[in-house]
Amino acid sequence: MDINAFFDAEFDEHLDLVNKTREATRAPFAELVAICTNAFNAGNKLLFFGNGGSAADAQHIATEFTVRYINDRRALPAIALTTDSSALTAIGNDFGFDYLFSRQIEALGRPGDIAIGISTSGNSKNVNLGIEKAREMGLIATGWTGKTGGAMASLCDPLMIVPSNTTARIQEMHIQIGQMLVGALEQTLGLTKS
Repeated sequence: MDINAFFDAEFDEHLDLVNKTREATRAPFAELVAICTNAFNAGNKLLFFGNGGSAADAQHIATEFTVRYINDRRALPAIALTTDSSALTAIGNDFGFDYLFSRQIEALGRPGDIAIGISTSGNSKNVNLGIEKAREMGLIATGWTGKTGGAMASLCDPLMIVPSNTTARIQEMHIQIGQMLVGALEQTLGLTKS
C-alpha cells in the first residue's frame, strides 16, 4: 500500500465533495435556518435522530445547541433521540427497532417542533417512521441524507442531500452542515458576541 497515495486520495475526495455539497445544499440550508429560527422564537425545539454514525452526529449537534458552539449563550432546546438507553432498549424490546424514534417523537414532539432525521442512505426504516410520525403530529419534518435521498426524498422538506455514495464522506458533510446550522442560528437569534 502506498500510504501517501491513500492519504491524498481521501483528502481529494473530501475536498471535491465539499464543493459539490456547497452547491447542492445551499437552498435547503437557508430554508432550514429560517425554519429553526422561527421555531426557537416560538418556543419550540429540535429533535435529532439517526443510526450508528448518524446517531453520533445527532448527539454531537444537539449538544452544540444545548451547551454552546463558539460563544457562551443561552441554551437552545435540542434533543438527540439516541441517548436514552432505557427508552431505546424498552422500545426495541416491546415494539421493535423500527419504532425507536417514532415512539419518542410521539412522547416528546409537539406541533411546531422540528424533527431532523439523519440517514446516509435515506432508507433507514426507523428514521423514516420517525419522520412520518413527526409529519402526522404537525412537526416540521426535515432530513439530512446522501446518495439519491432514498425514501427520505418524499418525506422531508427541506432535505439536504450530500451528493456522494460514500458513507464516510456523507457523514463528514453532515457534521459540517450541523455545525454550520448551530453557528447560523446563533447569529440569526442574536446570540453571538460582537
